[in-house]
Amino acid sequence: MSISPTLQTLKGFRDFLPAEKRLRDLVADKIKQTFQKFGFEPLETPTLEYAELLLGKYGAEADKLVYTFSDRGDRQVGLRYDQTVPTARVLAQYQHLLPKYFRRYQIQNVFRADKPQKGRYREFTQCDADIFGSQAALADAEILACVFEIFQNVGLTEAVIAINDRQSLFAVLSPFATSLVSISSIIQSIDKLDKVSPETVIAELIAKGLETTAATSVIAELGKAAISDNLSDIVQKTISLGVPAEKLKFTPSLARGLDYYTGMIFEINLAESEFGSLGGGGRYDHLISQLGGPDIPAVGFGLGFDRIVEAVKAKNLGTENTLATQVLVTIFDAALTQPALIAARVLRATGLRTEIFPSPDKLSKQFKYADTKQIPWAIIIGETEASQNQVSLKNLKTGAQTSLTLEAAVSQITQSSI
Repeated sequence: MSISPTLQTLKGFRDFLPAEKRLRDLVADKIKQTFQKFGFEPLETPTLEYAELLLGKYGAEADKLVYTFSDRGDRQVGLRYDQTVPTARVLAQYQHLLPKYFRRYQIQNVFRADKPQKGRYREFTQCDADIFGSQAALADAEILACVFEIFQNVGLTEAVIAINDRQSLFAVLSPFATSLVSISSIIQSIDKLDKVSPETVIAELIAKGLETTAATSVIAELGKAAISDNLSDIVQKTISLGVPAEKLKFTPSLARGLDYYTGMIFEINLAESEFGSLGGGGRYDHLISQLGGPDIPAVGFGLGFDRIVEAVKAKNLGTENTLATQVLVTIFDAALTQPALIAARVLRATGLRTEIFPSPDKLSKQFKYADTKQIPWAIIIGETEASQNQVSLKNLKTGAQTSLTLEAAVSQITQSSI
């Protein structure tokens, strides 16, 4: 039987059923906790912006991916393509209200009229954090420390931060730039070194127009590059903030293909992982003014939220904390509905996630229902329990059942969740 087009998602868009949504919420909450621990403030911008604000900021090819249309007021509007351009607008529009050193984080969905394929969607979540207004190395170090803490918090403790200095990269590569092959073009090629072999990159540089000797020398010179004084200062401050030195890997070939970076750049990777980069960023001191905002220095990063969720899922992290319901209060006799409702009220008042079975039924059916939702505990109140002001607490994983007071049941369930 074919499915009506109106009964399925649009291509490139997704539904998240409860189990997946709970995991995504758990990861987002842990990231938010870290942002707030580091003093970042939440920012939210509208889904729709004037099309004029969005177009012409990302390049001709990217402009084709911006969803634009006329609204009912015949205004040309567009769906949010990223969070950087709207933030540039915010900095310009509210500069008299914002502090000189503004730390913001933003977790919102963005939209791109891209060709859907595995891992690429037309609506997805971006997770950004930035420090605006400071050129100090300490701001860069704070960004790196925050990134490290996020991955510790979500349980991806093997994450390593690859770092480089865009100015050092320019110094190494500038001698090889020609009228045919710009330094930006060389950077775009070497940015692939974490995915393809040096020989492949050399071949690409030759195809672009570099002499064979020059293309080979590009790779050799990168291998000999030393860490800059600026990056060394940032690293030392980051270590002082609690990031182990072994988690910061100086990577001379790291390029971050975007042209707007002006200083420190970095990417986050998991050792021997198929997920690729889980995020990255760096210093971009002129981008805000280029986007039409005030001339404000900035350093920040974006996380691959979907990839992080997939990595957490692959490692079975946080599954116990994403269970929707901790306790099912059963009702097998309509005459005992009232004590069941009181029990549910008490359980909820203590913070336990509690569900009541909606109508009297056989306990076997209620236990089966609990099993489908992976609810670990059940409260049973029969005539005997009600007369003795007790409940029966059943561990639905082990089958063990005991009679005790409701307060003792709460304590046992709570202790098992710690």
